[in-house]
Order: sequence, then C-alpha cells, then structure tokens
Amino acid sequence: MVRSRSIVGSIVHYVVLVAILAVMVGPLVWMARVALLDKTATLSPDSLLSTAVTLQNFIDLFTQSGMARYMFNSLFVAVAVTVGNIIFCVMVGWVLARHRSWFTRLLFVSVVIVLMIPVHIVIIPLYLICLKGGIYDTYWALILPFLINPIGIFLARQYIETIPPSMEEAARVDGASEARILFTIVMPMAKPAIAVLGVLAFITNWNSFLFPFILTSSESMRTLPVALAMLQGHQAIDWQHLMAGSTLAVLPVLALFFIMQRQIVSGVTAGGIKQ
Repeated sequence: MVRSRSIVGSIVHYVVLVAILAVMVGPLVWMARVALLDKTATLSPDSLLSTAVTLQNFIDLFTQSGMARYMFNSLFVAVAVTVGNIIFCVMVGWVLARHRSWFTRLLFVSVVIVLMIPVHIVIIPLYLICLKGGIYDTYWALILPFLINPIGIFLARQYIETIPPSMEEAARVDGASEARILFTIVMPMAKPAIAVLGVLAFITNWNSFLFPFILTSSESMRTLPVALAMLQGHQAIDWQHLMAGSTLAVLPVLALFFIMQRQIVSGVTAGGIKQ
C-alpha cells in the first residue's frame, strides 16, 4: 500500500512538472514556429503543424529593417551598463559592508528606500536632464543613468558581509592599497554575487523598452525592443517578422542563463549560508 502511494505520488509530481514546463516552454515554441513560417502563411493550426520551414523572415530583418544595428545598440548598451554595475555596485557595497558608521548606515537605509520607489517616476526628470545636458539621443543617455542601481548595491553589500575580512586585513598589513584589495581579493571572492548582478543587469537593459524609447528619437539609436515595437502597424501586425525578431531577442538571454546557471544558483543560495 505504501509503495503504491509512493508511485502515485511520483506520477502526480512528474505530471505537474511536465504541465508547468509546457506552460513555460509553449509560448517559446509557438514564437519560434511562427518565425519560421512563410510571410504569406496564416496562423492557422494547419500552418503551425506543417513541416514547412523558411529563414526568409530572419533574412528580411537584417536586409530590410536594419536589425543588425538595433542588436548592436542593445548589446553595446547592455554590456556597458553591466560592466558599470559590476564595478560601481561592488565598490559601494564593499564600503557599506566593511566601513561601519552612522553615515554608511544612513546611506544603506537610503538605498533600501530607493528600492521601494518605482523607477518610472524619474522618466520626466531624466528626460529633461538628458535634453539639457546635451546627451539626448546618444549612447550616453542610455548608459550613464543606469551605471549603478540600488538592487546591485544591496546584493553586493549583503554578500560581502558573508566574506571573512581576515584576508583583506592581511593584505593591508602587506601594504596593499584599497583598490588592489577590492579588485584582487574582494571581487574574486564575490564571484557568485557578481554573476547574479551581471545577469540581472544585462537582462534588464537588454529587454529595456521604455527608457530607450523616451531617451532616443533617431532610427539609428533604436534598441532591439523599440525596433520590435515598430514592427506592429496600426492596421495589422506582421506576426512572422515580429516573432523572428523576438526569437533573436530571446536567444542571447537563454544562452546567458545556460552559461551562468551554476553561478546564479550559487549566488542566490550563498547569502542564506552563515559563515
């Protein structure tokens, strides 16, 4: 009886997991299938279940829509912001974790308070600053305001607190500078947190639509999400080309997760382990 209950429980467990997987993967499969349909095909069940496949939609995006430029803009901005987040958030988090005083506690409280404020509140002030600062419709407008974020500071500070400071003290005794201690001791030991911070920053900026849409106006400065939105017409939607562009937008994110999944899990779980 106990064994039969165990078998039934395992079957139900796997059925639920398969159902969850289908719900999560189903839209991605549908997106990829529509992207591989001929542009004249309808989105009927017969077309979706057919074996006809074409890459013409992807070719059209690069030859007619300037998709290479949009992908370069998104990649350049996402990488630049990610590098800035890793450097500056770890620097600030390290100071907040190691230099305890009423002032650093006040700064950390301010970081937590900023986390509670919706980021979209700053859209109009940021637009005016970029406009008056002469960086509107440039890469600077898409990079400078996002080089540091409160979530990254919070994550770095919480993780660095779990690292014993003995190695840093030994390096100071040997005459190492604060910059050398940060970049050669603290950052290598904080790799799991840096991996999580980097992935979050990259995905956030790769998928960002509202700020690039507001802070740029020329076609050459469009990022990939903005360009995909422009594929939707007022009267009809070009589903094949839209899904082809969406597939291109999803692939780098999936690749990043597959490459960094071990570091991500390590970084997420490490904060709950007491040293």
